[in-house]
Amino acid sequence: MIQAKNIKKSYDGNSILSGIDLTIEKGELVTIIGSSGAGKTTLLQILGTLDKPDSGELIINNTPVHNLNDKKISKFRNNDIGFVFQFHHLLPEFTALENVIMPGLIQGRKKSDIEAKANELLKTLKIDHRATHKPSEMSGGEQQRVAVARALINEPSVILADEPSGNLDSNNADELHNLFIELKNSLQQTFIIVTHNRELAALSDRVIEIADGQIIKNDKV
Repeated sequence: MIQAKNIKKSYDGNSILSGIDLTIEKGELVTIIGSSGAGKTTLLQILGTLDKPDSGELIINNTPVHNLNDKKISKFRNNDIGFVFQFHHLLPEFTALENVIMPGLIQGRKKSDIEAKANELLKTLKIDHRATHKPSEMSGGEQQRVAVARALINEPSVILADEPSGNLDSNNADELHNLFIELKNSLQQTFIIVTHNRELAALSDRVIEIADGQIIKNDKV
């Protein structure tokens, strides 16, 4: 479903990615590990179309996204890619439900339809009792579940997560990891997750290790 070919990226003359070749299948949960500065987050940002490679090809769902202009990339990203970040990035002035429906509104869907889908997701993720609460009224684990619901609202081809449990205690981290596994199994949802958490890596289908901008390990668990 995702194919990256010879992806290279440099900043200020420093090579961050030096020829990444990667294939991700539909329904896979893949974790990316490596030391700080190895290029993990840069690769995730390129796979998520948040950054562009200096050279190489990126094909997602048969779409060569490296050839799209900025307007088309933005539309593709909204339709096909969901994001979960370490610090949630929920809008503080909006409720959980309002945060979840935001990508659907940007997509131009009917508000009543999006709200129905959002309520269904919040129930599935066992956070529907917080639908009318703002982020400041929720725990870190609850906020992260809302962030996952927001990532799922447009039924994306892939969800990209950058250290999603890095700001959670061990109990909430375990719950989040189990949630990813449930979503993979029930929805055939594809996940690419950058993590330092070895427990999460052990639960994944495949572990990719990056060092010095290159893949040094690409093993099924």
